[in-house]
Amino acid sequence: MTKESIERGALTWQPALDAWENSSLADFADHVVALGGPACSDYIELLDWSLGELGPFWAAVASWQCIRWHDEPSASLVHGSMSDVTWFPGGTLNYAERMLAWATEQPDDTAIIELSQSRDRREVTWAQLVDQVARCRAGLVERGVGRGDRVVAFSPNISETLVAFLATASLGAIWSSCAPEFGVRAVTDRWAQIEPKVLIAVDGYMYGTKGIDRSAHVDQIAAALPSLEHIVHIGYLQPEGELSSDARVCAWDALLANHAPLEFEAVPFDHPLYVLFSSGTTGLPKPIVHGHGGIALEHAKAWSLHYGLQPGERVMWFTTTGWMMWNFLISGLITGSTIVLFDGDPAAPDLLALWRVAADEQVDVLGVSAPFIMACRKEGIRPGDLVDLSSVRHLGSTGAPLPVEGFEWIPDAVGSHIQTGSMSGGTDVCTAFVGTAPTLPIRAGEIGARMLGCDVQAFTPTGDQCAPNETGELVIVAPMPSMPIGLWGDESGERYRSTYFDTYPGVWHHGDWITFFDDGACQITGRSDATLNRGGVRLGTADFYVIVDSMPEIADSAVVHLEDKDGGPGELILLVATAGGHELDDDLANRIKRALRSELSPRHVPDEIAALSAVPRTLSGKKLEVPIKRMLLGMPADKAASRDSLANPEALDHVAAWVAARTT
Repeated sequence: MTKESIERGALTWQPALDAWENSSLADFADHVVALGGPACSDYIELLDWSLGELGPFWAAVASWQCIRWHDEPSASLVHGSMSDVTWFPGGTLNYAERMLAWATEQPDDTAIIELSQSRDRREVTWAQLVDQVARCRAGLVERGVGRGDRVVAFSPNISETLVAFLATASLGAIWSSCAPEFGVRAVTDRWAQIEPKVLIAVDGYMYGTKGIDRSAHVDQIAAALPSLEHIVHIGYLQPEGELSSDARVCAWDALLANHAPLEFEAVPFDHPLYVLFSSGTTGLPKPIVHGHGGIALEHAKAWSLHYGLQPGERVMWFTTTGWMMWNFLISGLITGSTIVLFDGDPAAPDLLALWRVAADEQVDVLGVSAPFIMACRKEGIRPGDLVDLSSVRHLGSTGAPLPVEGFEWIPDAVGSHIQTGSMSGGTDVCTAFVGTAPTLPIRAGEIGARMLGCDVQAFTPTGDQCAPNETGELVIVAPMPSMPIGLWGDESGERYRSTYFDTYPGVWHHGDWITFFDDGACQITGRSDATLNRGGVRLGTADFYVIVDSMPEIADSAVVHLEDKDGGPGELILLVATAGGHELDDDLANRIKRALRSELSPRHVPDEIAALSAVPRTLSGKKLEVPIKRMLLGMPADKAASRDSLANPEALDHVAAWVAARTT
């Protein structure tokens, strides 16, 4: 879809004139020259080199970030098809070793700050972190855990979860985590696929002022996983609570009772580090396997170059352990930074909660979701007027496209000194492939550029590269080291290839609509599998939500399109959940239609607007447009979506009731 004339967003932030000279990007560029590479004087030149010389670029990242090779690789990249390239053949390393490397430089500095609504604030120094990881590793060894075994955690974003993960990685064992708000079925659908040996679990947690007991969930999860040999209990909700009588159960303190020197198993570059899972809204969640080397390199690049994190700086991203952003956040340790872990309700006691944390802990890089930013804007709060956010230099936004209004709200209500970095990537690569950098300006509604080493393009349906200003399918045309090493149990690789490389043979197809501009900035306008094809014209769902969700009477919305098999315009349906004190009457429906007509086009005006009590969302906050469409086409609710993968499963029942009433 070509946009004849695109109105670019206004500049909301510009770098200082000497931003390049004072950036880690310039330091890295000097390192590239020292290795015999070209001189680069700005981000675009460095990006072009990284895309044209993938092997040398990633080799430079590895040497600049002091990746410790136990065995030196024979090359950086052995080319093949996109789905079977080999990175750093012969090289062995350990992700956990690189994560903890700063402990020798700054043992008494703070590595972790933990803030929780379940217990008091904690600080962990680098020396204490190494000691806890060593003890946890010893405890796992005593319980028979070794290279290739699976350790899983039903625990929140707290220090114990991080310690257990690093101990697992140090052994060459394989990690997976689920947040404790997951339902039993959502957890067992994931972990039954990988047959874990050890389960680490909390008994419950506080969400705001409400205690959530998860003891029964843990028992049911354990009963559904016959491979389990050991269960480690973390008394998080009730620290003095009694242990289960199950002989497999021990307390967290017992796991860490004995000390042994911390060692690191040297593993190949593509040795499995952890298994992440797709959302699983329909069918079993997809088990995506990531490797030690790919994650270490990609996260080192992202944090050091794109966010400019330095030793001693503080980074916080609101996330749960069931979202890949947790895996991304904790890799901030690679830079010697302090990571701030937050567990609890981000809106308790009010929407200033996360902003207060950022102010109190003097966070340098803060990450939140786009819906959180828009909720704060809709609430009318001005965090920059209420707390001291002078330390925050970068505000990251992910989880959904950030609308223009969100970009404009931040310099006005949060701080004009803050660079807003909307980014997009996903569980499949455990990073972003489009984002920003400290030397790039920010325009409202846009993402600054391709990330270094990420050859992202927009493709037409026939597989041709789109022209600037033309919307197409987001694809990646060159390999990235953090692409999955495979899908668990897919020995032949057939499922992996069909998942990512079938739509455009030999090219990674991601499933988003993206538009690139002449300067390399881009916009993402929604999932291509939720596309609204109205009379042959594609409409992005994000465009609707910018208009509808900004209305004070609307709490949430979802839009779906039912195609006409005879080629007509089909039926466009908008579902809205109204805010407290409002209801969907003729006046509100007409105002929604007028807004969509005037702000977008007559094609965006829905044929039907219906009220729901809530819009169903996944645990990571994504709207369920595709499952709602399937239900409208006759699929039962339980087949259209897995309830245990939803943040609000009761909302699915409300959709089902509305569909049933609509069809009778």
